[in-house]
Amino acid sequence: MKNITIYLLAFFFSASLVAQEKEQPPKSGEPKNFTLPAKEVVKLDNGLTLVMVPYGSIPKATIRFSIKTGNIDENENQVWLSDLLADLLEEGSLTKTSKEIANEMAAMGGNINIGVGVHSSSISSSVLYEFAPDAILLMADVIKNPKFPTNELERLKSDMKRDLAVRLSRPNAQASRDFYAEIYPDHPYGRIYPTDELINSYSVEDIKQFYNEHFGALRTTIYVAGNFDGKMVKETVKKAFSDWRSGNPSEYNIAKPVASNEVKIIDRPGAPQSTIYYGLPVIGPSHEDYVALDVTNSILGGSFTSRITTNIREDKGYTYSPYSSLESNYKSGLWYESADVTTEHTGASLMEIKKEIEKLQNEPPSKEEMDGIINYESGIYVLQNSTPEGIIGQMIFLDTHDLDESFLTNKVKNMHAVTPEKVQEMTKKYIKPENMTLIVVGDREKIENQIPKTIKKTLKQ
Repeated sequence: MKNITIYLLAFFFSASLVAQEKEQPPKSGEPKNFTLPAKEVVKLDNGLTLVMVPYGSIPKATIRFSIKTGNIDENENQVWLSDLLADLLEEGSLTKTSKEIANEMAAMGGNINIGVGVHSSSISSSVLYEFAPDAILLMADVIKNPKFPTNELERLKSDMKRDLAVRLSRPNAQASRDFYAEIYPDHPYGRIYPTDELINSYSVEDIKQFYNEHFGALRTTIYVAGNFDGKMVKETVKKAFSDWRSGNPSEYNIAKPVASNEVKIIDRPGAPQSTIYYGLPVIGPSHEDYVALDVTNSILGGSFTSRITTNIREDKGYTYSPYSSLESNYKSGLWYESADVTTEHTGASLMEIKKEIEKLQNEPPSKEEMDGIINYESGIYVLQNSTPEGIIGQMIFLDTHDLDESFLTNKVKNMHAVTPEKVQEMTKKYIKPENMTLIVVGDREKIENQIPKTIKKTLKQ
């Protein structure tokens, strides 16, 4: 009986070991760099650029006209003027109504999307591959021959004001508005929302002037990725755009950000939570430290398993969705932590965020923590860019920030080359609490005395 018991114990012990071995996660494979597919670049005499990227097996072509203009080209009296211009572009061309354009695009299996960003504006679509030339001709008509109908302007301005009112009713928008204004006081980066009065002042003549100053062949790159007839696309682009005016070359206004080291509370009486923006100017993508700082951000607050998230979300329960962001501007950047925290834990949350920053300044992360973050981030990076849309997006990023293709193709390798000591160095060098601006939207009466003295150096009303 004793022998049987021993045999049974040995059996269950070995079975347990096997089960434990099976439960271990598989070892990750070797990191793979992002591979930029082979492309063909064609330059027209007027300065327009065509970039063709055959990619994948899905019988669709993704087309994007990227124009190097956007909110960055607006002066203090033109905030969202480029957005209003885009709204009017959607109202049709001199040759076709908006309904006719929509119907023709639908017959090709797609639709036209017009968007405005900080650094670029775009007209894009994804159509069945055989219709790529036809879609390019139709999109060319929209961008070259805008109708800018005066009778639609007041309706669009009313829609814009309603959108503005809805956005600014939210604490996150209020906090971000004042945060960017503090960091970029004399630059379009700091003017993210207009006023109703400003919107009311815009005329079709203002929009036409902005279009004439900032749209043209020199600022336009046409990207076509996916499946398409390259010869036909090339011929179509030449046919559609050879006669378009060159226009003015792009020249981004380089910002001079300010580390204001100020605290501002936007009073929201009775608010059950406080919205926090806490950060400072850092470097942009063209700086040699950028990739290492990007990894540092992921460890600190930029991923779901980051230190700040683990601390104030998982351990303390002060907030549900905190995050930090490394924002890329032209020749500059921003790092900030944002969170909606319970009112009674506003001060404690700020102290924990500051504590995690100082901890990473004083002690490098473990190799295990580094490996986990870098494997995750590099995997996501490659996956996100393995589509025609992702590839085009990355090429526009390169063009915006004057970067070489090696920035993309070597990024995974460069991320894996970042050491724990380098992360510590980046935190010391760039993420400095003593230089941070703090914006809090919440119940002033309940939160003002919670803000630690180590943070509250200048309190703006």
